[in-house]
Amino acid sequence: MALIIRNLRLSPNESEVLLYSKAASSLGVLEGDIKALRIVRRSLDARKRSDIHFLYSVRAEVADEESIFRHIKANVEREQPLKPFEIKSGDKPLVERPLVVGSGPCGMFAALTLARKGYRPIVIERGSSVDKRKQYVDILFNTGNINEECNVLFGEGGAGTFSDGKLTTRIKDPHCQSVLEDFVYFGANESIAYDAKPHIGTDVLLKVVAKIRQEIITLGGEYRFNEKVTGIVTSGGVLTAVITSKETIPANACILATGHSARDVYAFLYNESVSLCGKPFAIGVRIEHPKAVIDSSQLGNFAGNPRIGAAEYHLTDKQENRGVYTFCMCPGGYVVASASESNSVVTNGMSYSSRNGENSNSAVVVSVSPEDFGFGALDGIAYQRKLERAAYEYGGGGFVAPCQTVGDFMANRVSNSFGDVKPTYRPGVAPCNLADFLPSYVSEGIRKALPVFGRHIKGFDMKEAVLTAIESRTSSCVRILRGIDYQSPDVNGLFPAGEGAGYAGGIVSAAVDGIRAAEVLIGTYSPR
Repeated sequence: MALIIRNLRLSPNESEVLLYSKAASSLGVLEGDIKALRIVRRSLDARKRSDIHFLYSVRAEVADEESIFRHIKANVEREQPLKPFEIKSGDKPLVERPLVVGSGPCGMFAALTLARKGYRPIVIERGSSVDKRKQYVDILFNTGNINEECNVLFGEGGAGTFSDGKLTTRIKDPHCQSVLEDFVYFGANESIAYDAKPHIGTDVLLKVVAKIRQEIITLGGEYRFNEKVTGIVTSGGVLTAVITSKETIPANACILATGHSARDVYAFLYNESVSLCGKPFAIGVRIEHPKAVIDSSQLGNFAGNPRIGAAEYHLTDKQENRGVYTFCMCPGGYVVASASESNSVVTNGMSYSSRNGENSNSAVVVSVSPEDFGFGALDGIAYQRKLERAAYEYGGGGFVAPCQTVGDFMANRVSNSFGDVKPTYRPGVAPCNLADFLPSYVSEGIRKALPVFGRHIKGFDMKEAVLTAIESRTSSCVRILRGIDYQSPDVNGLFPAGEGAGYAGGIVSAAVDGIRAAEVLIGTYSPR
């Protein structure tokens, strides 16, 4: 056992080596009495720009814990032992190997969980492996030619692979920590296991995802790339097979983890009378500022400090009973082409692990609901598609995105050029007036929120900042209904999971939902 010491404070200019002396002081012992020290939590307190500092929690092993604990301080407590978590396999026969459809965070961790328990899953992925996938992504960025089955949204690793790789989540689940530790095990920096706001970055995620796949294969799993699921076969409300673009695969258990943009999957489920419903999401634009402006505003004299890195932010407002907020902030990142269909423009943000790009960006989005787009299960998709195709038209084709300076957007006039802030979106941008095709409640909501955000972050509403449209895939606009057993109420053996099913939002929460779905499957069936 060991002791947990909380709220150890370090300046960004102080080395973490000093944690030993600070921990010893808290315990009332000499540094030499500490046998081992490990960081378990690190957060940055930047509420006062004149007093920015890190706060640490550490795990300390000491020679005589009992004598120390008799004179313990308020910031020290005993480490609580972790209860071992074991999944007991069910007794229902699993006639066929379990299928996992999709290899984003949800499908990847569902397959890893199954493989570790000896269930030898088959992973079906419509796109390519990460190395080949990057080639298709680069072709879209450089030439404006899209592969509709393999792009920023489809392919091994899912949409999160070409993002900032944020690993923050609001859910409270013990599996969150195990997901972070698995990322470290497969090659991510060990700091993500204890940072309050961990991120990996696209460059590292590409390598980590490939290593997870190799582990699944080593444990008896199988991957089938470039194979799209096009339907399911049922008998008496029970799953019997999954139809793909290449074959019909017998199956009595399938975790459906296809992500929020697999619109064709929603369509065939709807036609098979699988219960779906629409859900709220958000749409808007990407805003870009010089990274130096955001860093200076958020960090003051500590801007550029290598220990802190690029500054982050999250801003919220309310306009006309609608939420307006920033989303998926990418410090030192890039705005990227994230369409999955021809004749459509979709934007997203991406950062590399170094976060050293010239600009920082985030989505500025406005909440929308079925009251805006209709109460049919697939009406949200039609709403997204209409706006994405309008963005394509206003960009002039070739996946060029419509773009406008904040100054021109606030004045409701067409931008003719860009100043000091150069848009990072590729294959390119076209100056326009975004209000010409955005719904009025979206453009007005953003227009009113920008000055509010500018009062929180100096320079946020600077006239030279640029807005690129459209950010429309913030989350799934469809929910695939499931019961407490994680299965569709209409198809026994079908386990909708993750962000595409409407039960997660982000890399970690999607991974955890995949793990939970796999655990239910394991608890139901005996391994084949």
